[in-house]
Amino acid sequence: MRSVLGRWPAAVSLLALAVLGACRESGDEGEHYEISGKLFIFNYRVATATYLVTLKPLQPPRDDETAVATFEDPAGGEPIVVRQKIWPKLDKTTIESPPLRCVAKDRPYAVSIAIEGADGATRQTIRTTMVSSEDQALLPDAPLVVGPAYTPNPDLAGHPDGKLPGATRSCPPR
Repeated sequence: MRSVLGRWPAAVSLLALAVLGACRESGDEGEHYEISGKLFIFNYRVATATYLVTLKPLQPPRDDETAVATFEDPAGGEPIVVRQKIWPKLDKTTIESPPLRCVAKDRPYAVSIAIEGADGATRQTIRTTMVSSEDQALLPDAPLVVGPAYTPNPDLAGHPDGKLPGATRSCPPR
């Protein structure tokens, strides 16, 4: 009888730790998000290329979270930073960069996404690379259409391929 009672406090302690461990918040441990999609968007009609990354929550999102994406600038220079509020009721968060210049085919570009709380503290950092299957040179030099009625761009009159004679593209070497 004594041996059973002697183990009783240890068993209760282990059970209490297991229950408390199961009930505690996950805090800042573990991954909160994962990348569920990433690609370059080439919009031929408006002559733009952008980064597009989609995040999927792995845990219930908090109300105060923000995704801060840092994209390598294909044209060189400072990285492009995009801040995107994470809406807890949505099943994904999409982050799109402003229009890019000089995207090169088959070249890896660095991307880093920091998940921040309301206090600005980083809860998770995701690092990846993105590679385009196309070169931005395939885009026209100017938008093919202008205005809400899809009016043909008068600057491209006589240039059905969208390429302007004498247009220069100053991009870093590959």
